[in-house]
Amino acid sequence: MLWSFSSFHRERVRVDEPARPAERARRAPSNQIAGHDARILGAKLREIASVVFSPSEAKTLRRFTSGEVARILGVTDSRIRQLSPDLLVSPPEVAPGGRRLFTLADIHALRAHLDEIDRVGRRYRPHRDPAKGEHLQVIACVNFKGGSGKTTTSAHLAQSLVLRGYRVLAIDLDPQASLSTLLGVRPENEREPYPTIYDAIRYGDQRRPLAEVIRHTYFTGLDLVAADLELEVFEFEAPMQSARRKANDPEPPFFARMGLALNEVADDYDVVVIDCPPRLGYLTIAALCAATALLITIHPQMLDVSSMRQFLTMMDEIMEPVREQGAVPTHDWFRYLVTRFEPQDTPQTEVVAMLRGLFGERVLTKAMLQSAAVSNSGLRGQTVYETPLRRDEVTGSTYRRALDALDAVNGEIEGLIARAWGRT
Repeated sequence: MLWSFSSFHRERVRVDEPARPAERARRAPSNQIAGHDARILGAKLREIASVVFSPSEAKTLRRFTSGEVARILGVTDSRIRQLSPDLLVSPPEVAPGGRRLFTLADIHALRAHLDEIDRVGRRYRPHRDPAKGEHLQVIACVNFKGGSGKTTTSAHLAQSLVLRGYRVLAIDLDPQASLSTLLGVRPENEREPYPTIYDAIRYGDQRRPLAEVIRHTYFTGLDLVAADLELEVFEFEAPMQSARRKANDPEPPFFARMGLALNEVADDYDVVVIDCPPRLGYLTIAALCAATALLITIHPQMLDVSSMRQFLTMMDEIMEPVREQGAVPTHDWFRYLVTRFEPQDTPQTEVVAMLRGLFGERVLTKAMLQSAAVSNSGLRGQTVYETPLRRDEVTGSTYRRALDALDAVNGEIEGLIARAWGRT
């Protein structure tokens, strides 16, 4: 007789009581329970998405006030008001009180205009110049342990660099697809299979050029290569292909495939941000070999620090045989970023002091603070950069403190990028 979930609920026994053989036979197999739970959870997520996002299920970005635009471009509010409306991509929306609201595309247009008319040498559009040896910056955000703020860091860093005028590509390398979801691609709502980074690094004739799997996002100027569970296939393919690989094999080794894919689109971007999975598998190794910079997120708790030590040890041991196979990854910079930091927490401040004492400048000067503004934005599937201040959730000072912390962290990373390019 076919098992039904309702019968399981009627006939289940307490977990602390030994089950008789007949009762064990009537229990549901765990895979069926998991499948059922996945379906009802998917339905609930779609229900939530229909409330949080537009009926079209496409994520959209709010508009920005003239004060926010001035802050993003680094000019005065009066300077923004002096610029001609003809420069805008779309007619400005007027909010109550007569304030003009601008789209992110409008901000990019104003930035281009300011860069064109500037006469004092200021760069409003800091695009890299390959002729000057300014190579593509590929930042791999990594950590062995989940919950360190890796995906949140990747999303905020990518968006911050776009707001600062860079051309940015975000790559989600985690099969859980958290970054993809945060940037508007929700796997539970996709009606058919969609292209992912796996399509660009897979083995065989079905591999696609990276340009074909890149999608534009609602955050104008930020492109995305999404992920889904299909990426797990690469973790099985890579070792089998490596074992069968022969000399002069036309198929590039697993550790070179990410870098070769990025070379195909390098001219279109200034910075690539890769959100790596929380383990040191073949996907992460491929990202480490493609990266020009490493950003390791660390929550300042001793258990997290202990886990990071294991990650660093494994990274050293695993990358050595990769080097012996011909990969020589060199990185412009290697930094630790303290995340979810609470300055009033004495044990946390002691852990941070210890890390700074051990690693010196490899620990970023700025830290990402634990903040209700970040948490509340995440609950709505947004980042702080795209979330307007909601007085019913956080105070203005809390929102500003989170925004200032993000700007400080991402500004320090921008400085490392500039140094790698030889800019002052």
